[in-house]
Amino acid sequence: MTSKHLIRLKSVLKSRYVLSNGIFRSKHVWSNENVVKSPFRDVEIPNTTLNEYVWRILDKHPTKTAAVCGITNRSYTYEKMYKQSQIFGVNLRKKFKINDGDTVGVMLPNMPEFAIIFFGVMFSGGTVTTYNPIYTAYEVQRQLTISETKIIITHPNLVPIVRKALELSKKEIPIISVNINEECPEGTIAYKELIDGDHVDFDILKQVKMNADDVCVLPYSSGTTGLPKGVELTHCNIIANCEQQNTDCRLHTLTTETNQDAVLLILPMFHAYGLSIIMLHKLSVGLKLVTLPRFQPDTFLQALLEYKINLLYLAPPLALFLGSHPEVNERHLGHVHSITCGAAPLPTADIHKLLGKVQHDIHFGQGYGMTEAGPLVSIAPLGCKNYESAGYPLPNIQLRVVNENLKNLGPGQVGELLIKGPNIMKGYKNNLEANKEVFLDDDWYRSGDLARIDEGGLIYISDRLKELIKVNAYQVPPAELESAVKDHPAVHDAAVVGVPDPKTGERPKAIVILKSGVKATGEDIMNFVNEKVAPYKKIKEVEFVDSIPKNASGKILRRVLKEQQIGK
Repeated sequence: MTSKHLIRLKSVLKSRYVLSNGIFRSKHVWSNENVVKSPFRDVEIPNTTLNEYVWRILDKHPTKTAAVCGITNRSYTYEKMYKQSQIFGVNLRKKFKINDGDTVGVMLPNMPEFAIIFFGVMFSGGTVTTYNPIYTAYEVQRQLTISETKIIITHPNLVPIVRKALELSKKEIPIISVNINEECPEGTIAYKELIDGDHVDFDILKQVKMNADDVCVLPYSSGTTGLPKGVELTHCNIIANCEQQNTDCRLHTLTTETNQDAVLLILPMFHAYGLSIIMLHKLSVGLKLVTLPRFQPDTFLQALLEYKINLLYLAPPLALFLGSHPEVNERHLGHVHSITCGAAPLPTADIHKLLGKVQHDIHFGQGYGMTEAGPLVSIAPLGCKNYESAGYPLPNIQLRVVNENLKNLGPGQVGELLIKGPNIMKGYKNNLEANKEVFLDDDWYRSGDLARIDEGGLIYISDRLKELIKVNAYQVPPAELESAVKDHPAVHDAAVVGVPDPKTGERPKAIVILKSGVKATGEDIMNFVNEKVAPYKKIKEVEFVDSIPKNASGKILRRVLKEQQIGK
């Protein structure tokens, strides 16, 4: 651990009460009603917009590097990123008539310009909805429609997919092509033309009247069940989640004239983990983002060496790679002082493999969250050595663990985890039924995860009540794949479950009932479905059956199906 971190850790340890692992807290975490309160001091949430919040950093560190491409070394200082974002916002509002609350789609791989575009939309008064850049046209079409996207910003290579999606949705909206080194496809608007200009009239931005309670980001999540839904995250939600990481849970060192932590941004920026925890929070505190468009072993390792990365935020596949790759050693991780792993639990044995690659003190912790929570709920702070846990709830967060009757359980008991805090979403867009299912007593969010919490407040995620299939760190909603399988002309009924897979954690398996007198092979079904979905959603196995277990209301009993599959 660096001397800076040792000094800060000592300052954190000045509270009056001690947790079991050596971290201090201010009060007992369990109430008489078995409600768990964060062991950390509450933080004050600024009543402002996300743009105003993040760009407070501009006065402190205008010439520091805000973001750099880990492949090309193309970079932007904070002042350059701010200026181009403002110009982009002016053009969105002036040329494309984006008004307060309008939805703007962003479908891009990781790149420094992602941040410029995001803040440009904020400046224009718009709401950003992020699209997975490996989506098929069918998946893009669905999000285009339900998000009410008014304009979409994408990479030149992805324009054909976007055009197909627009054709499927029978929509005509402008496409902005982020043409950094590529030709601008015919019929699209060049991004470069929208960020340049020495004589820009910024007065139009004064028309924007957004406040902290307005929605600023609309990522899509399957929640606890069903098809992807638009998660309405407000300016306040995101700002709260940033502030929650700035005091007792801070893992970065402070940016000064002589110091700036570098964080590797390899997790997808369209996802809440990469977007909020890394891009938005780290820019708000003046760190340097090093972006990689995709995972490739050589570029990943080269970025660790070349940019002297200090903070790593990983999903389990990346942690497994670092721990098992024979070439990874102290040289690659020599400047890293903190590693956080999230998206899915990482076994203790794999953590020790990773830590065995370094020869200096390093902080490792797991975190827990979901898109609906902005997304971070808990994290292991500096000094926490309990690697199996998902850490402690962030400041301002309360938790409950409940049984099937929604009665609160006590320390060490396993039940569904409920979450309350200023970072919890406003709700699912235009989906009253889904909101009724996930909110209890108006403001307690039902996570759909089984968990237990110990006496000191450490969280352990036990299992998922959710029906989602976890392929690597990706969530795959069974209902979406079932709909695709049922579109096959030979299929009468179908269910999809996740079955154990040694490489990906789980793989989607379709349980299919064929129509009477009709023949089809498993390969037929897989080929039909897999051309319509992203690679991680592909059906990997098909089993033909005579019946599918359902309850009295006709809902598929996926837990029964899953137990049957595991039994095989």
